[in-house]
Amino acid sequence: MRPESFKFLENYLNNPSPTGFEKEGQKLWLEYIKPYIDSYFVDTYGTVVGVINPDAKYKVVIEAHADEISYFVNYITKEGYLYLRRNGGSDALVAPSKRVNIFGEKGIVKGIFGWPAIHVRKIEQDKAPTIETIFLDCGASSADEVAELGIHVGSVVTFEDEFTVLNDKYYVGRALDNRVGGFMVAEVARMLKENKKTLPFGLYIVNAVQEEIGLRGAEMIAHRINPDVAIITDVTHDSQSPMYEKKTAGDISCGKGPVITYGPAVQNNLRDLIINTAKETDIPFQRAAATRATGTDTDAFAYSGSGVASALISLPLKYMHTTVETVHKDDVQNVINLIYETVLRIEDGQDFRYFS
Repeated sequence: MRPESFKFLENYLNNPSPTGFEKEGQKLWLEYIKPYIDSYFVDTYGTVVGVINPDAKYKVVIEAHADEISYFVNYITKEGYLYLRRNGGSDALVAPSKRVNIFGEKGIVKGIFGWPAIHVRKIEQDKAPTIETIFLDCGASSADEVAELGIHVGSVVTFEDEFTVLNDKYYVGRALDNRVGGFMVAEVARMLKENKKTLPFGLYIVNAVQEEIGLRGAEMIAHRINPDVAIITDVTHDSQSPMYEKKTAGDISCGKGPVITYGPAVQNNLRDLIINTAKETDIPFQRAAATRATGTDTDAFAYSGSGVASALISLPLKYMHTTVETVHKDDVQNVINLIYETVLRIEDGQDFRYFS
């Protein structure tokens, strides 16, 4: 990866962008992509769209989502401890002993997820942490002191953990789900510009908000753009580490390439174009099957308007919704390459219908 891209990836991942509060991360993303697009727009809730050939009638979307899971302060005790509600699929099990950033009226306040010492617990009666039992300590000894810090009910909380590289092969951190996707579609835009590729259609590079609570940003922006084609990238579960059951999770591995999904929301002809592109360009890939839905923004685009030819290219990821989400360097580059090469093979006005 070129040094400038790596620096952006690091800064972008380290910047908190909790669901519903993605603004600062979206500003970073937009600033990075501006040199590679012709125009852009931002919608009411913060989804950012960079556009190449904005006047073209035929519209192709490449999309990722920008938001990360987080918490809301829900209750403040008279002793100054904070109890929470989830904002997205936050996992209480990984919270105890973690450091956090609390976004208050006066700026960021540092906090910690406290937990009783092993010495004072009856270990044989231990139960897994739940949203009802985890709590935050921000160093205050009363509710009034919490208020003086600028913390209130509704303040957003994110983990403090930052980006690292593991064994020179893996990128590790919180919020790779799915800001690494935003990075990848931005890199596609950069490659198109630097390689002086001219597209016969309008390309909309979308970084959508609020995926983690129900694909909401994608729903809104799909109606606004009204595209003809949408290629979505998100993460999917690597199933090689302990405690995964391949019979249900599939056999997906970090380092073996992008994952191409089969499912009702995935348009077969577009999917086959992606697979053929991978074969023609020697990009390794894996296959996965969805059930009723992919659970990604693919579903929002596919079923928007009168129907949009949509497909999903996923990045294998270990330890989803933890502070140590892990992806392989090669997979990141191969997802970028596969989206790039596929975009170059889409024709202006291409009809993806099964028959006519």
